[in-house]
Amino acid sequence: MIFKSDVSYRKQSLIKLLNCVQSYEQEIITALYDDFKKSEFEAIATETNYIVSELNSTINSIDKWAKPTRVLPSLLNFPSTDYIYKEPYGRVLIIAPWNYPYQLAFAPLIAAVAAGNQVVVKPSELTPNTSKIIAKIIKESFEKKHVECVEGDHTVAEKLLAERWDYIFFTGSVAIGKIVAKAAAENLTPVTLELGGKNPCIIDETANLKVAAKRIVWGKFLNAGQTCIAPDYLLVSNKIKAAFIELLKIEITNAYGENPESSADFPRIINEKNWKRLSAMLDNETILVGGQTNSKECYIAPTLLDESKLDSLVMKDEIFGPILPILSYTDAVDLQHIILNYNKPLSLFVFTENKSFAKKIIQNYSFGGGCINDTVIHFANSRLPFGGVGNSGIGAYHGKRSFDTFSHQKAIVKRATWLDIPLRYAPYKEKLTLIKKILKWM
Repeated sequence: MIFKSDVSYRKQSLIKLLNCVQSYEQEIITALYDDFKKSEFEAIATETNYIVSELNSTINSIDKWAKPTRVLPSLLNFPSTDYIYKEPYGRVLIIAPWNYPYQLAFAPLIAAVAAGNQVVVKPSELTPNTSKIIAKIIKESFEKKHVECVEGDHTVAEKLLAERWDYIFFTGSVAIGKIVAKAAAENLTPVTLELGGKNPCIIDETANLKVAAKRIVWGKFLNAGQTCIAPDYLLVSNKIKAAFIELLKIEITNAYGENPESSADFPRIINEKNWKRLSAMLDNETILVGGQTNSKECYIAPTLLDESKLDSLVMKDEIFGPILPILSYTDAVDLQHIILNYNKPLSLFVFTENKSFAKKIIQNYSFGGGCINDTVIHFANSRLPFGGVGNSGIGAYHGKRSFDTFSHQKAIVKRATWLDIPLRYAPYKEKLTLIKKILKWM
């Protein structure tokens, strides 16, 4: 089909999408608020503006990205010229999550279209208002045979996974990621799985505590903690723990006031099921601040917990909500004992002014990505790969890597015919010594 091979067609499709998403920006913002009270600021900063920026970057770069790349040829193939051709996989399925429902539906879609694929997008049923506007935008921006939006619940997702795809891109929980991987394996379909995990955040005694508190409160309670790369628990040096807790309390009040439930900037939990899951984590815990809940509003206050046990409910799996356990540590052995108690996380953060300490943390632990002296912001740089490792995900994307993710890298060697060195041809008598020398030299 034309959209597979014609780069100009892909570009025009993305330009049409850009015009469409810009015209519907206010409707998108309203939909996100109606789904879980996401503020206009967060909607623009983490959803709509990100997609506009991604579209502009892709439109400006697609011609360069799609061109065959010439690489240095092997001496064994002399004379030749070698290339990597970027070929679309074909039919692509994108399953989007509910926590950033607009951004995480369109970001992979943009790359899949740029790479020349035919795409089906399955938005989350847990954000019905946003899902509806996603379907509307896709319908107005693309031919149905090119890109289609399929709405529905988990049964629809199961039916889609039962079909044969050339590539599957999934963002969501580890549990559902395993189901997607299993379905893909039936047809040996390649996948990108953007999952999550127990993301540690370490604060040592040399850290700028005031700055650390402000940045941690922002990164943790952004989107009411429903962010896969948010700090999941804090590991605070016992030398500064008491002082740091007081600073965290101050920053929570600075951000959301004395009553965060009335704050226009604090979203709600996505649904009652997740609200109940999170509320249960507060049982038998020492609450330092917060802990208030409202089932009718699916509200849980920004909450700090003191010294949660590793076998407690809140420390068992990824929290994915506005609850932040604070654990103390004494030395590197304590850190290792706690961090290695869990699978490889999607993110890790360390606050310190000790460069040697930061270097050791980065080198000693395996994780998808992270920050030194900040949280979450590594996601914002399109030149950095975004993705997990081990249990926290398979594959990475953002920027040009997104285009490459949805492209098969086809290797092509173009041989010249004006010279044909006889060394490789049988009979091999008296050629063995020479080929050994050549291979050793290479």
